[in-house]
Amino acid sequence: MRPRERSRLSKVALVAEILAAAVVLAATQAKAGPLDAFAMLPPGNAQLQAQPPADDQDQPATQLPDNLQRQVVAYRGSEAPGTIIIDTPHTYLYLVLGGGRAMRYGIGVGREGFTWSGVQQISRKSEWPDWYPPPEMVARQPYLPRFVGGGPGNPLGARAMYLGGTQYRIHGTNDPSTIGKQVSSGCIRMTNEDVIDLYSRVGVGTKVVVLPMSHRADVAGRRN
Repeated sequence: MRPRERSRLSKVALVAEILAAAVVLAATQAKAGPLDAFAMLPPGNAQLQAQPPADDQDQPATQLPDNLQRQVVAYRGSEAPGTIIIDTPHTYLYLVLGGGRAMRYGIGVGREGFTWSGVQQISRKSEWPDWYPPPEMVARQPYLPRFVGGGPGNPLGARAMYLGGTQYRIHGTNDPSTIGKQVSSGCIRMTNEDVIDLYSRVGVGTKVVVLPMSHRADVAGRRN
C-alpha cells in the first residue's frame, strides 16, 4: 500500500472513532438524570450558591484552628434571634439564629487596656471601607497614615460595621493571624470571609452585646 493511501485510511479511521465516541456520549446523556451532570464537578460545586461581588472573589481562604472556624453551636441564652454577642475573653462572636442555635465566629479583640463592654447597635455598614485612624490612635502611634483607601491592603478589610457613636467597629482584617488574639485598640476583627458572611446576615440597628473580660457568653461550645 502506498504511503498516501495509508495516510488517507488513518484519517478515515480517526474520523470514525470520533463519530463513535459522540454517539456513545449522546446516548449516555439521554439516559442521565437531571442531577447526574453535577457528579463530574468537584465536591461542593453541586449546590448552587450566590456569587459574591467580583472584588470579594479574590479573597484567599483562611485556615484557622478548628475552634475559631465559623460553625453553628447550641445557644442557651435569652437574647433574641439576630443579636450579636461578643465573648471578649474567649475571642468569639456569636450571631443568635433562634431555635437554640447560634453562629460562632473566631475574632480578634482589644489588647490589654483597650477592652470594653456594653450594648451598642450597628449604626452604619460599609463595603471595603476607607480607614481614618482616630486622633487618639494617631497620638499613640504618630507614624500611622492619616488615610488609607478601601481595598485588600486596608486594615479594616472587606467590611466594617460601625457600633453606635463610638470609634469601635466590627471589621475584616488583612492579617488573619491576629484572629483569636488580643491585639486591637478595641475594634473586633474577623477574617475577610467571616466578616463578609456576617455582614450579609445583619442590618443597621442590629443589637450588639459586648461582654467584659470577666464574663462568658451563655453558649455551649459543641456544634449543633
